[in-house]
Amino acid sequence: MKKRLLKKVISLSLSLTLIAGIVVGCGAKNDDSSTERMTKITLNEVAHSCFYAPMYVAIEEGYFAEEGIDLTLVTGFGADKTMTAVLTDEADIGFMGCESTIYTYAGGTQDYVVNFAQLTQRAGNFLVAREPIENFSWDMLKGSTVLGGRAGGMPEMVFEFILMKHGIDPKTDLTIDQSIDFGSTAAAFSGGQGEFTVEFEPHATALEAKGDGYVVASLGEDSGYVPYTSFSAKKSYIEANPDTIQAFTNALQKGMEYVTSHSPEEIAKVIQPQFEETNLDTLTTIISRYHEQDTWKDNLIFEEDSFTLLQNILEEGGELPQRVPYADLVNTEFAKKATQ
Repeated sequence: MKKRLLKKVISLSLSLTLIAGIVVGCGAKNDDSSTERMTKITLNEVAHSCFYAPMYVAIEEGYFAEEGIDLTLVTGFGADKTMTAVLTDEADIGFMGCESTIYTYAGGTQDYVVNFAQLTQRAGNFLVAREPIENFSWDMLKGSTVLGGRAGGMPEMVFEFILMKHGIDPKTDLTIDQSIDFGSTAAAFSGGQGEFTVEFEPHATALEAKGDGYVVASLGEDSGYVPYTSFSAKKSYIEANPDTIQAFTNALQKGMEYVTSHSPEEIAKVIQPQFEETNLDTLTTIISRYHEQDTWKDNLIFEEDSFTLLQNILEEGGELPQRVPYADLVNTEFAKKATQ
C-alpha cells in the first residue's frame, strides 16, 4: 500500500516537473518570438554628445523598446560620414545637421534623404579660450586662429553666421583652421594648436576641468534659434516603412517630453550609462548649460520658417548651390502624429 502510494507520488511529481518544463519552454519561446518581432533599426548619429539628451533618454528609459524597436546606435563622427552610411544602407536612419540633406538633394541624388524629426533648436557648441575672459566680445577673435569645423557643416556655418552678425569677415579677419578631424579639436587645442576652439560637450567642459581652456561664449545663445540637428532617412525607406518611422518618432517624442518635464539632475542620472567616462556632477553641469539656453524643442516638428533660416545661413556662407523645396526635404506627418 505504502509502496503503491509512493509510486503514485513519484509519478505525479515527474508529471508536474514535465509540465512545468513545457510551460517554461513555451514562455522562453514566446520571449524569443517577441524579440524576433521587434523591428531592427540602425541609427547613425553624427556625434555622441550630451547635446542629444532626449534621444539618450528614449534609449535608457526603454521608449524605443516600448514602440517595438530594437535599436543599434552607431556614431559616424561627422555629418558627411553619417550621410554616407544612410545613402549606402549601412544605416536606416541618420541623425545629423540637415544641411547634408540639402547638399545631397541639390547634388541630384534621386533617392534623396528626407528630414522627419527635428531634435535641437540651438547650436550646441561653445567657444573655448586659453584663458578666462570675463567680458568677452566677438571682436576679440580678430587676428586670432580658431579651431573650427568642417567646411559646409552646421557647426562651422553657425560659427561664421555669428561672426558676420558681428561684422567680422570669417575669411579675412581671422584664421579658421578646418584641417582637424571632427572630435579631435579638443586634443589639438590641449596640445597647443589655436588660440580659440569651437567645442561640443563634453569636450568643452573637459577642457575646463583640465585647465586647458575656458568657455567664453555659447554659439547657441549668440546664433538664436536654428534647426541644428534632425533625424532623416532615404525617401524610399520612409515610403516603404511608415509604421517604423512613426514608432521611432513616437519614442523620440517620449524622450522630449521627459526632458521638458524633469530637472537637469534627473536627466543626467538617466543618460549617465551613455557617458560612463563623465562623472555625474560634470554631466549635470553640462545638461544644465544646455537646459538654460533652451536647446531642445518640446516637439519634433520641423517648421518651414526654420528650414528657410537654415538656407539663409548656408547661402550667406556661400555653401548653398541652390534653394531647395521644403516640401521635398521635410516630412512633418510623423512628428505631428507623435504629439497627439
